[in-house]
Amino acid sequence: MAQIDTYNTTYGKQYYYVLTCFKTSLYEGCVLCIQSIPESLAARMLNVVVLDLHSNQLQALPNSIGCLSKLKILNVSGNLLKSFPKTIEDCRALEELIANFNQLNKLPETMGFELTNLRKLSVNSNKLAFLPQSTSHMTNLRVLDARLNCLHCLPDDLENLIRLEVLNVSQNFHYLHSLPYSIGLLTSLLELDISYNKITVLPDSISCLTKLHKFHAEGNPLVSPPVEVVDHSIDAVREYLITRMNGVPTGKPSAKKTAWLSRLVKCGSFNGGMGVNSRPGVYEHNGFLLTDYRSIVGIASPRHAGMFSPRRLFSPRRFSPWR
Repeated sequence: MAQIDTYNTTYGKQYYYVLTCFKTSLYEGCVLCIQSIPESLAARMLNVVVLDLHSNQLQALPNSIGCLSKLKILNVSGNLLKSFPKTIEDCRALEELIANFNQLNKLPETMGFELTNLRKLSVNSNKLAFLPQSTSHMTNLRVLDARLNCLHCLPDDLENLIRLEVLNVSQNFHYLHSLPYSIGLLTSLLELDISYNKITVLPDSISCLTKLHKFHAEGNPLVSPPVEVVDHSIDAVREYLITRMNGVPTGKPSAKKTAWLSRLVKCGSFNGGMGVNSRPGVYEHNGFLLTDYRSIVGIASPRHAGMFSPRRLFSPRRFSPWR
């Protein structure tokens, strides 16, 4: 049978029990793996701090895992898990959740509201289409590894992950087409890997990642910035994005775009086409176009109430009844 080995170890300055479940038993050349954990066993492991269940054949975790209030590290990589029980949110002391190489297709939607002490979330090599929106509430998160999944997008409000240092969403292949603008607000980010996706345009906000020193974007059909800029250096990418953000042309404008601009100017959509003399009752003062309004003449009484309607008060002179 597979063995469950319990022994003492030092975690920080205190002694705790660490439960390690592993496949080491050999019988006639076969390796036996743990396929399930009894609810009663998990409920008796109240002092467990590190639970290592990697490389077994677990299809589910017991609901009683929520009783492990002191659990700090959970490793369930290399199993057959399709989801986590919702009770995992009760493991509020959890700092590392490692669940690589499983069959996960979703994570608990509200896990981010409860697991606020989580520092590392590693769920690579699964079947995740989305990360929970509550992920943005994991404000202590340092490492987020979600590569080799089926991610269609990332949560919009990533800016709350102020301590995130490593973000890896590479190799989601044809599923991931864009990045949220909030990715540029991850002020502590040191490493960003978005390689081998279908991303064509990087958000301007990436230029604000001043601490970023490792950036991988190969394998994407990038148009803006071009691949040659990305291959040059992260500084070249920043410079390109800053230039684009400031509205400075990064290339020759297309004839189609120029044609649309000329139409907009002709129709008076820009200040350059809004001639002061083309509109009666309009004059220019300190660069602003102002309308010649008449001062209010009247008495604030019911008799004159109609004269003080918004239409009359704020209309140009040509619409005034007091001409």
